Amino acid sequence: MATQHPWRLSEVTLKQVREIGYEAAVLPFGATEPHNLHLPYATDNIEVVEICDRACRWAWERGARVALLPHIPFGCDHNLMEFPMAISVDQALLNQIVESVAKSLERHNVMKLAVVNGHGGNEFKGGIRDIYGRSKVFCCLINWYQMMADEGKKIFENHDGDHAEEMETSLVQALEPELVNMEWADDGATRKSRFELARQGGVWYPRPWEKLTKNSGCGDPRKASAEKGKRYLKAAEERFGNFLLELARAPMDEDFPFEPRKNGRSSRKK
Repeated sequence: MATQHPWRLSEVTLKQVREIGYEAAVLPFGATEPHNLHLPYATDNIEVVEICDRACRWAWERGARVALLPHIPFGCDHNLMEFPMAISVDQALLNQIVESVAKSLERHNVMKLAVVNGHGGNEFKGGIRDIYGRSKVFCCLINWYQMMADEGKKIFENHDGDHAEEMETSLVQALEPELVNMEWADDGATRKSRFELARQGGVWYPRPWEKLTKNSGCGDPRKASAEKGKRYLKAAEERFGNFLLELARAPMDEDFPFEPRKNGRSSRKK
């Protein structure tokens, strides 16, 4: 029987791939790391895969031929390595994976790639800028939690954290409730920087999580609920899915990814 999820590259056959003719691809990145005491190490993977899968389905049902590629389950976690079994991969290697995937897609004439990041420790912008000069594939980056920041403010009550907090806990409660142990959760309290400019956001440095947190949690998860998680997922599905629909349909002309010039002329020499 043919797969019921033709957007999932992991489930389709060569015969189907030849018939479909994919227009764009989605590459999810997660991480393998602790999330407070109550969420599983695969939290980032569970979230990013589900959001990508729902968005691809939404776009597919409206005519976009998008391919959801298998996810990368490891991220750049050097500042969480004091916690047992956190797995860290150098960002340079993650960037190389993106570039290799882009070049593979170019060989197959799939010229649009959305890199979807599900881990705050990953930083793909520099690598994607490099790919711009090395491949004809259009690469864009989506941090799904930033994409949904405004919606998150409407749904969740606590906004003082970014790891295993109310939002992430609600998502896993909605997706894999048997993996959540709320009775084990601590309050996600963190220590403030001693530097005023860092507290204001004007200075950045890697956060050693064993110093920042008690048990790797950043943000209070105790008002989380599966109902909140479902509302958030529905909104993410539509917002991201609509982007994928637009991406698949957009012609890669001389003005792409910008709107056509009004005079119909491009500054690029032919």
